Amino acid sequence: MRLGRIGYINCYPVYGAIDRGVVSVSAELVTGTPSELNDLLAAGELDVSVVSAVEYARNAAAYHLLPDLAVSCDGPVRSVMLFSSRPVQELDQGTILLSASSRTSVYLLQLLCQDVWHVRPRFAEVRAEAADLDALAGLPHDAVLVIGDPALILAARRTYRYACDLGEAWKRWTGLPFVFAVWAARREADRAEVGAAHAALLAARAWGLGHLDDLAAQAAQVTGTDPAACREYLSGLDYGLSYRHLEGFTSFLRRLTSRGLVRDGALGFLSVA
Repeated sequence: MRLGRIGYINCYPVYGAIDRGVVSVSAELVTGTPSELNDLLAAGELDVSVVSAVEYARNAAAYHLLPDLAVSCDGPVRSVMLFSSRPVQELDQGTILLSASSRTSVYLLQLLCQDVWHVRPRFAEVRAEAADLDALAGLPHDAVLVIGDPALILAARRTYRYACDLGEAWKRWTGLPFVFAVWAARREADRAEVGAAHAALLAARAWGLGHLDDLAAQAAQVTGTDPAACREYLSGLDYGLSYRHLEGFTSFLRRLTSRGLVRDGALGFLSVA
């Protein structure tokens, strides 16, 4: 069993207990960026992994969606941020850099630009992780989309005049939670092993949500940010996948489907293992 994990601190509440040996899992842990894990699961090099919501939708015929486990928010997410030099409503024809961003976050940004802010910016892909954020200053742009730990670091620096939280923008628009990532298993993976890994992840999440102070202290050391801010960030995320989360997920996919960004059949596979 090969189990994928994102190295960002937002997954600490799910994997922290496993890392500490509090919860055991019979699997090889493979750490990667969201895009790397998406590719590894699609290629069959992982059996179970956290993947972006859109990646699940694009490959739903090949995956089982694991129940009651996701990275989501019902309001501000704090780690999917559009930093800009001017208000988002004034970004028409402006240049937005997409910095190490997951496909889900990029599509959410595109929907917000089209349907909420009514602007048509130019998007330019770059690869910038936390250590490369200073390089962004040398690239011509009006705004930049940053996710994960780099978003928390850039927010703390207050480099940009404006910062828009995409989770909060979605909540204001739809009134629904937003699901950024889910856990999925390849359909050919051994069902008993998948079930055991799923049970371990749920047990680890229960431990993690009960030890957020410890996890926030570790996160602060990794990111160089304030422990209280890390505690607020981790406690603001939701790691469940309830019917309300699925409603938000379905709403997002419907909007993407109407624009041809995901297959019509993706909604039919929105069911748990």
